[in-house]
Amino acid sequence: MKKFLENAEILQNEAIIPDVWKMVFHAPKIAAEAKPGQFVNMQKQGGQTFLRRPFGIVDADAETGAVTIIYRLVGTGTQEMAAMKAGEVISAEGPLGEGVFTTAPGKALLVGGGVGLAPLIFLAKKLDKPVVLVAGKTAAETFWTKFFEPYAEKIYVTTDDGSLGIKGFAVHALPAIFAENPIDRVSVCGPTVMMQTIAEASDAAGVACEVSMEKRMACGIGVCLGCTFESKISGKRYKVCADGPVFPAKEVF
Repeated sequence: MKKFLENAEILQNEAIIPDVWKMVFHAPKIAAEAKPGQFVNMQKQGGQTFLRRPFGIVDADAETGAVTIIYRLVGTGTQEMAAMKAGEVISAEGPLGEGVFTTAPGKALLVGGGVGLAPLIFLAKKLDKPVVLVAGKTAAETFWTKFFEPYAEKIYVTTDDGSLGIKGFAVHALPAIFAENPIDRVSVCGPTVMMQTIAEASDAAGVACEVSMEKRMACGIGVCLGCTFESKISGKRYKVCADGPVFPAKEVF
């Protein structure tokens, strides 16, 4: 797949909640090629970080050239990004990743927790009315539902503390979802434990599952070998950034 390095003008950069931000920037070459599941490597030019930071693509508009990411403030790199204003230029590399989400016909269930929900928004846009499961610790962390509402047939919510939706973890909602909807496949992104439990429950129900892995990536293009893992099926070592980030769940768990 093609990838580009663009000096992208920031069109929008604002907080959704205090520690989660949405950035929209103009990168027409990236926008024209991006597929659900791919990511961009971002860096403030002249900033304090040597390595770029990877972010799943939330939306890419080939007509306007706008690319959207959602990021959590966790360190120097993201703090620098949050301080940038519309009109400033940020360096964007992408779209990166060869393993992308499945967009074939069929009823899909999209499951995510935390910022793992971000790349699932782009996937939801490309599918025909998927079912979505948003998992959060509290009601405040389920703001993601508003991003899925234009595309989803039905949205389920779980919260660890029971403040909204089903009380418990994402996997606790799966029996009801499978009973109420003719799900053909599951696409999941989020914390490793969540992905593993969803993958195991999907397998037990006879439903195919794919996972988008979150790993620390230094280069983002498969050179540094810092994000590899061993396939549970073949024993082959895969590079999350280059071969993924999306893999069949059985390869991972």
